[in-house]
Amino acid sequence: MNPPSVIKSPSENNPQIPLTELHQKIDAGVKFAIAKALDRHRKLGESISVWQNGKVVTLTADEIPQLPSDNQS
Repeated sequence: MNPPSVIKSPSENNPQIPLTELHQKIDAGVKFAIAKALDRHRKLGESISVWQNGKVVTLTADEIPQLPSDNQS
């Protein structure tokens, strides 16, 4: 018999997922990479497309939000 999973389906609000040290490092790395990519697009004047309110929305470089990050260089 399998123990009940702690990970809830994506359709449920606020899934409870315990984060191990490895998960935390992966999460931090992904957030850092996203921040760098957004910063690069902003600096090069490139637009990005995001999913917003059920639609794909294209943001110009000036519309890309600045993400707070202690790790940006």
